[in-house]
Amino acid sequence: MQTKSSNTSTNTILVIILLIVTFPIWIGIAGGIIGAVIGIFGAVIGAVFGIFGAMIGAIGGFIGWIFHWNFHTPFVFWNTGLLTIFAIALLFIMLAKSRR
Repeated sequence: MQTKSSNTSTNTILVIILLIVTFPIWIGIAGGIIGAVIGIFGAVIGAVFGIFGAMIGAIGGFIGWIFHWNFHTPFVFWNTGLLTIFAIALLFIMLAKSRR
């Protein structure tokens, strides 16, 4: 005959072994849930600021349309292909330094 304390300690040991064996599953589920919550939070923040930016852009476009303002950058550098040439040159410089 088994006593009640022997049965309880056996159950406790089995539960501890089960928790140790299934720990990677539980930590994976917890990490997935935390990642999903943070991802949803980031999506909401991105949507709010995207709508805010669209409203500011629409207001600026409307004001520019009324007063015939042209919102172009004052630097010729950004409006031409020089930015692309600069980026490619920078890429080659970084690659050359990484080979040394």
